[in-house]
Amino acid sequence: MPTITTKDGAEIFYKDWGSGQPIVFHHGWPLSSDDWDAQMLFFVRQGFRVVAHDRRGHGRSSQIASGHDMDHYIMDVAAVTEHLGLADAIHIGHSTGGGEAAGYVARFGRGRVDKLVMIGAVPPIMLKSDSNPEGTPIEVFDDFRKQLAADRAQFYLDVASGPFYGFNRKGAEISEGAIRNWWRQGMMGSTLAHYEGIKAFSETDFTEDLKKIEVPTLVMHGDDDQVVPIKASGIKSAEILKDATLKVYKGYPHGMATIHADEINNDILKFIQA
Repeated sequence: MPTITTKDGAEIFYKDWGSGQPIVFHHGWPLSSDDWDAQMLFFVRQGFRVVAHDRRGHGRSSQIASGHDMDHYIMDVAAVTEHLGLADAIHIGHSTGGGEAAGYVARFGRGRVDKLVMIGAVPPIMLKSDSNPEGTPIEVFDDFRKQLAADRAQFYLDVASGPFYGFNRKGAEISEGAIRNWWRQGMMGSTLAHYEGIKAFSETDFTEDLKKIEVPTLVMHGDDDQVVPIKASGIKSAEILKDATLKVYKGYPHGMATIHADEINNDILKFIQA
């Protein structure tokens, strides 16, 4: 398997397909690069070079005991892009990966990044506070940790079959395959990495990173996102970014890039080509 080893000893698995302008995909918690199957296949057939990695402790990357925080995630991305010599790249991040992508573009992207796409992304910050009253209370994330520690397999099944794809909504067309694939990806990773990753995606403040980003950015968000509510995330990020286009998808859930892949892929392609 293609991997690189970071300075602190994490082995990071990555996929690198095709040629042309590179598109780098950043997956959400607790998944892997496989969550981008529909996008990678679409864009490689459109003539792009597509790259995606498994975050440390996730998927096929090593289950290292340390570094499960956003700074390390971003440094790992920088190591992969440096190893592959990527320039003029488009970075696309979903959920936790949206924060990772934004952080990379802000800190390492000058002269290397062409555009940024954030899908159901966690920035600017998920956690509710006096300065962020629209955020999610800490008790919700504490409950995530409690359920993960008690029965990770059941917790992941509940997330995949419920709020992630909006399958808990009346009239939803349920995909058993999507549920099983989500569960499969989650269970491949390290329970320690996933436990500590909850703090990383919920408590990291990306506000200053967003202010530094100068490339055109497409912010895509479903208005029925039950995992990363749009009012505390997509809407605020679009207001902070210098050059943002906000596209709101009526009734779409957090996992819209999977169950509405055709529409999402074509909207991203239009943005890239604009």
